[in-house]
Amino acid sequence: MKKLNEYINSYREELKKGDIQKAYTGIVKYVTRLRTTLSKNLSECYSFGSLFQGYMDYTYFYYSNDFLKERKLKLGLVLNHQKIQFEIWLLGQTIPIQDKYWQFFKTTRWNKDRITKPQYSILETVLIEKPNFNDLESLTQQIEDRLITISNEIIDDIKRSKLK
Repeated sequence: MKKLNEYINSYREELKKGDIQKAYTGIVKYVTRLRTTLSKNLSECYSFGSLFQGYMDYTYFYYSNDFLKERKLKLGLVLNHQKIQFEIWLLGQTIPIQDKYWQFFKTTRWNKDRITKPQYSILETVLIEKPNFNDLESLTQQIEDRLITISNEIIDDIKRSKLK
């Protein structure tokens, strides 16, 4: 196992190139603009929370509506840095709430390939697997369209669960 100084030396070398800083700054700026756009376009359906930059692992923001809030649930739009893909996560306000909804969702299509609950959520699903960051306008439209569809499908499943 490497010692911390070895990792820091690798980190320093990568930072000297400058690509990581530019990519990370570009990602955060884009997700910030995306949040603003979705907040404007979907304000009738959802309220949107603040942006969280994460630790170069996930950049995300939450969104919710009255139906989800009543059940102490929220959705998250997540950029997974390791996979460079956008995802939607369903989250519960507390561990007992997450466990309750996990019991329902673990046997649904959302978790068909999982045998254990995700670390931070009830379910995680890919929204955009290979985003094209060279065409941000088109990417934003793809994300908005898919977000509406997938969020509605998740909410419909929550309604079918009859859980409160």
